[in-house]
Amino acid sequence: MPVGSSTARTGEVTHLLRAARGGDASAIDRVVPLVYDDLRRVARRQLGRVFGSQSVRPTELVHEAYVKLSAGDVAAVDRGHFLSIAARAMRQVLVDEARHHRAAKRGGGWKQATLSGNHWVVDVDVDELLTLNDALDELDPRQRQVVECRFFGGMEESEIAEALGVNERTVRRDWVKARAWLYRALAERGFQSVLSEP
Repeated sequence: MPVGSSTARTGEVTHLLRAARGGDASAIDRVVPLVYDDLRRVARRQLGRVFGSQSVRPTELVHEAYVKLSAGDVAAVDRGHFLSIAARAMRQVLVDEARHHRAAKRGGGWKQATLSGNHWVVDVDVDELLTLNDALDELDPRQRQVVECRFFGGMEESEIAEALGVNERTVRRDWVKARAWLYRALAERGFQSVLSEP
């Protein structure tokens, strides 16, 4: 298990998330330090995939995601679920950053970056990232969550299964279906390298 996620801490995180769902506004503030190492791990993976050494650093991405999380209603039930919600918040931060870069460069000059996961590699530029984001919003909700957790969150199948309350076989099946659908949808929009296996 990742650093900072011992059984005791996992129980404490679950307790605090229950308190947050019950209206304790400060509970999320107490959760973040308990999962901070996990959040930084997710952030490092995402930034290596999308921006390399440019723009956003892991600590900044975690803090930006925290701002998004603390501004909304986090209905997570356990550590895994919280990390999947955090991965979505990080996706939103990265997409916002990509939009900012595209606007700053007016669609040009900011080219290729490499996105790589545990079992796949993606070469993507800003337009591809934004097109991927739009296509994700068209997926079945659970398949979208699997892609967010795996692609943006860098989570293992077992972590995704725990976060979504399904078994690993369902996660694998959703990943295969989502990846095939995204490949077709992105190819129709002129992008063929996104989600290519190595």
